[in-house]
Amino acid sequence: MKKAIRYSVATLIAILLLLVVASYYMLDFSLCPDPNKGRRIEASYEYMFQEYPDLKPWVDSLRTVDALQDTYIVNEQGVRLHALYIQAAQPTNNTAVIVHGYTDNAIRMLMIGYLYSYELNYNILLPDLYGHGESGGVEIQMGWKDRLDVLQWMEKANEMFGGDTHMVVHGISMGAATTMMVSGEVEHASRPYPYVKCFVEDCGYTSVWDEFSHELSQQFHLPDFPLLYTTSLLCNLRYGWTFGEASPLEQVKKCSLPMLFIHGDADTYVPTWMVHPLYEAKSEPKEIWISPGVAHALSYRDYPQEYTERVKNFVDKYIH
Repeated sequence: MKKAIRYSVATLIAILLLLVVASYYMLDFSLCPDPNKGRRIEASYEYMFQEYPDLKPWVDSLRTVDALQDTYIVNEQGVRLHALYIQAAQPTNNTAVIVHGYTDNAIRMLMIGYLYSYELNYNILLPDLYGHGESGGVEIQMGWKDRLDVLQWMEKANEMFGGDTHMVVHGISMGAATTMMVSGEVEHASRPYPYVKCFVEDCGYTSVWDEFSHELSQQFHLPDFPLLYTTSLLCNLRYGWTFGEASPLEQVKKCSLPMLFIHGDADTYVPTWMVHPLYEAKSEPKEIWISPGVAHALSYRDYPQEYTERVKNFVDKYIH
């Protein structure tokens, strides 16, 4: 009897230790990936010029006149963050803050920068989120704490481009989730953001929990319980937030400003079904475009003209 009890206790301890180890592995695998392509600056330019050939002559022309500039802020945690910015060719108050995705960087959003800067004559600011590009920080924050940094970047952009801007925030993938998380703050923050007029989210997830649950199932064929629960708890202990609270779905419920939702109907990374509850949760005004045959984060690449027209028609309604 005693032998059986000792065996049961030893088995339980072994299972708990395995779960702890697995939780640490999952957290680091998800939030501290190695390598992180978002840290590779020159490789990012090479990739973008290959994927979007129109970008190279545009970027070269900007560099010729020193128009592609760097700027920095220090966030509330004392971490130095970097962004690229470009002032519009013709004077304007119209401004776009453009937010990149998971393990990407400002450079990998230059195609959307081209849309706003070259096609629409907007001032643009492209932040490197915490843990990406030339910004400080180690772990990826999946948009949750990033929302507060982006609010700070929005203030910076407003000051840089004249103090009376008309602003759109546009994000893709994790950047879209960040954009939606920001959208729930601008009308409820202690500081007003009257210059923010609308948002564009392109293939963002409903919550970090839902996205990690999807990846846990797809990559590892595992259920949520118990690993997702223990990893979320560990994330709270280490970084101060949980997978469940990091919820664009809950944030868009608080937003009354206009939002355009974009998602590819062949997206299996952030599955297409996620856009529908997000759209339903958002009050009017809102618009949605499901791009046909498009995988994750490739709507602009596959339909550049239609993407540009849809974004232009949307922002023109609310930014003057």
